[in-house]
Amino acid sequence: MSDEAPVAAEKIEGIVVGVDGSQQSRCALRWAEREAVRRGSVLNIVSAYTIPVFAASSMDAGYSTLDDDLIRGGAEDIVRQARAELEGSTAAIRTYIESGDPSGVLLDLSQDAELVVVGTRGRGGFVGRLLGSVSSALPAHSKCPTVVVPLAMAKEQEEAGAVAASNRNCIVVGVDGSDRARSAVLAAADAAIASDLTLRLICAVPPVGAALAWMPATVDQEAVLEDVRYQMSVGSKWLKSHYPALKMETDVVSGPPVEVLIRESEHAVLTVTGSRGRGGFTGMLLGSTSQGVLHHSKGPVMVVPDSDDPRLENRKDFDTRAQEQ
Repeated sequence: MSDEAPVAAEKIEGIVVGVDGSQQSRCALRWAEREAVRRGSVLNIVSAYTIPVFAASSMDAGYSTLDDDLIRGGAEDIVRQARAELEGSTAAIRTYIESGDPSGVLLDLSQDAELVVVGTRGRGGFVGRLLGSVSSALPAHSKCPTVVVPLAMAKEQEEAGAVAASNRNCIVVGVDGSDRARSAVLAAADAAIASDLTLRLICAVPPVGAALAWMPATVDQEAVLEDVRYQMSVGSKWLKSHYPALKMETDVVSGPPVEVLIRESEHAVLTVTGSRGRGGFTGMLLGSTSQGVLHHSKGPVMVVPDSDDPRLENRKDFDTRAQEQ
C-alpha cells in the first residue's frame, strides 16, 4: 500500500524511516523494512525538504513557487525510488513528504511512532542534523527508540543475510546502573525475545590510569569492579523475573565504554543504549564523542529514551545489599 500525504495531516504510527536518496538512507530503508515485516508494523517512508536560504531570498522576485516545486519534486522522486526499491515487500507501506527541517519532522513523528530509523550520513538532510550538535541530535530527544543504521550494513544486506547471520548472533546492551540504562535493557530484552537471540549485557569500566582525571586517587579499582559485578547480578535476576525465557549473558569489561561498545557492535544484530546515563556508555554516546560512536559502529545502534515502565519499580526487590542498609 502506498499513500502520499502531508505528515501533519494524520497521526503516524508504526516504524518511521527517513530517506534522502543517499546510499546511507537506502541501508536504513532496507533495515526498517525487515523490522516492519518482523513486527507486523506499518512502514512509513518519510522525506522532508527545506528551501535553501538563497532560494527563500528570491521570494520577492516571484520565484519562490518555482523553487518550492522543484525541491518538492526532488523529494517526491526520492520517495518514489524508495518505494520502488521495496517492490514485492509484504510490509504495509505508506509514503509521506513534508516541508520542514528534517530533524524537526522526525522529532514530531517520534511522538506516536514505535521506532524511527535513519542512516549514519546523508546529503545534509536527516543525518546532517542528526549527527550535528548534541542539542539537535535526534537520538537524544526522540520520544521513541531511534535506530541508526551504518553504511557498513550495505554489503551484508546485499548478501541476503546468509553470511551476516552467522557473524551476528546476539543483541548487545550497554548498561551503567542508571534508570535510563534500565529502560534500554528492557527494550533490548524485547528485541532479543522477538528475535530468539541471546542478550549480552555489557558494562565497561575504564582502567584507573585512564580515569585519574576524574577518579579520586583513593578509589580501589577492584572494589569498583566487584560492585559492578554485584549490580550486574542484581540486574540479571530482575530482568529474568520479567523475561523467564530470555537467553542472557553478562560481562564486565575493562576499557573505555565507547571503544567497548563499538567493538561489541561487530557481532551484534543490534546494539542498544539509553539516551542519557551517568557517564558510562550513554554519557559518552551523546556527549562529545557521539559522532565517533555512531559513525564507527559496526552494526545498527538503537538509542532508547527514558520511560516510566512499571517494571522498573521492582528492581530494588532483588538488591539484598540495599535491603540490609
